[in-house]
Amino acid sequence: MRDGEQTRLVAWSRELRSVHGRLREALRVTREALADGGSAGPATRDLLLFCHGFCAALTAHHEGEDRELFPAIAARHPELRDTLRRLRQDHSMIGHLLAGLSAAVARDVPPEELGRHLEGVAAIMESHFRYEERQLLTVLETLAWDADPVAVLGPL
Repeated sequence: MRDGEQTRLVAWSRELRSVHGRLREALRVTREALADGGSAGPATRDLLLFCHGFCAALTAHHEGEDRELFPAIAARHPELRDTLRRLRQDHSMIGHLLAGLSAAVARDVPPEELGRHLEGVAAIMESHFRYEERQLLTVLETLAWDADPVAVLGPL
């Protein structure tokens, strides 16, 4: 295997870890901002901006996995189809939680309620990321697939 081929293979594993890290950090910063309190109006406006950006980024990440990455893995590793099905179910659940968060922000609910929405998203997202990383990182390190990781996993 040539050096360029090995770099391309490892890029999938590295890119997934990197995207997950950036999404975790965005959620951490938002949770801290909400916990700091202050005037509800500015905090809610900031959260609304965050939610639009974060929710869109997380949704695009999951849609890219569902649309492109998971079918590529299933074609090469049929033994992972049940794992991929579970990950898709997680994506659906996270999408539902993100819609609830977005609606709560739009309704200008109290910070405590926003905090509960964020905690729900954080818990499921972290569980999903850890499971996905445990199940797929080794596979991604050997995935010979000629696609752009940024286009598939999101532009984070």
